[in-house]
This record gives sequence, C-alpha cells and structure tokens, in this order.
Amino acid sequence: MTFNAQTPATVLLADDHALVRRGVRLIIDGEPDLTVVAEAGDGAEALEQARTHQPDLAILDISMPRMTGLQAARELSRDRPNMPILILTMHDNEEFFFEALKVGAAGYVLKSVADRDLIDGCRAALRGRPFLYHGAVNALIRNYLDQVARGDTPTESRITPREEEILKLVAEGRSSREIADLLVISPKTVERHRANLLAKLGLRDRVELTRYAIRTGLIQA
Repeated sequence: MTFNAQTPATVLLADDHALVRRGVRLIIDGEPDLTVVAEAGDGAEALEQARTHQPDLAILDISMPRMTGLQAARELSRDRPNMPILILTMHDNEEFFFEALKVGAAGYVLKSVADRDLIDGCRAALRGRPFLYHGAVNALIRNYLDQVARGDTPTESRITPREEEILKLVAEGRSSREIADLLVISPKTVERHRANLLAKLGLRDRVELTRYAIRTGLIQA
C-alpha cells in the first residue's frame, strides 16, 4: 500500500479525551502522507465513523465509554479485515498488548512516546507490517518461552465477546432490564450470562465484577 502527499492515507482517530485527540491529530496532520478524516469519542462511535468514512487506518484508545478500543477493534477486524488498526494507549501492560494482537491490531503505541513512535506505527501498519512498542519483543519472547516450558498452546480469552459486553454494562451500573433492552435480549439471558461470568472468573458479585472490569480496562475507575 503506497501513499504520498497527493494521495495521503486517511485516518480515523478514536479517544474519549478531546485534548488527546487534538494533540494526536496535530502530529498526524503534520505529515504529508497522512490525514485525519474522522474522530470518535468512544468505540461505538468509532464503528459508525469507520463505516461512514472508510478510512485507510484506525487508531484506537483502549479505555473508552460504551465500547472499549479492543471491543471496537474486534468488530472492525470483522467488518473491514483489510483495514489496519493501531492501538494508542497509556497502558504499558502485557495483558492489553496480547489482547490487542488477538483482536487484530497491527500495532501498539504508548501515548507517553506518541511523538516519537506514532508516525512510524501508522506507516508500518499501512504497509502491512507490525509495530511493537519498546519492551513488546521481550514480552512476546517471555510469553512464548513460558508456554513452551508448560507445554501449552495459546489460549483463547476466558470470556466470550457477548459476556464481555455484559460485563462492561454491569460494571457501569446498568440493571438487567437496561442491559436486556440495550442488547435486545431477555433479562433472563442477561442473568444467565452474568452467572456464567461469575463462575468463569471465580468472582462473587457485581462489586468484584466491576473491579475486574476496571483492572482489564473495560471501564475506567
């Protein structure tokens, strides 16, 4: 994929902080081969903007309301499998990094060094190459060696995408009826999913589910 100043690559930028979006946009629009064509304040809006503007690249924060960047990345990977996704986050966290790779992200850039790494990450993703933040290679090697030592194969996420949706809404304080209305399912189905979540994660109640959601970046404290 080749772009230049006459035909710059179009970018969707999603972050729930307007000031962050403004700063990142300045970095991107300062390059002749890149241009931001759409912004979003949460993951759900990012999906809408991606369908409307058909950008060449999506840049997503992880911790956003309504739908996280990882949830949005999963949906975008299904909707537009040829569009690269770059995660731009404050989380220097191996768990988030591996989850980002699992949902289809082409790269992972830390906000703390965005001025140094973001443009390289964008260009690498648009060329179909992975972009890993400093320390990610060590994390990949450690993970691989640990799995080999245990004789394991790569594991899938412990919870399903639907359970993740319900976990996020429960942690946001939504009632079973509200969740059922939002997801167009029955309250009884919501309760069943919640019971499955508690059993899978070894948790006892809504408070512990909320703590888990904060720890894994589904919601912000």
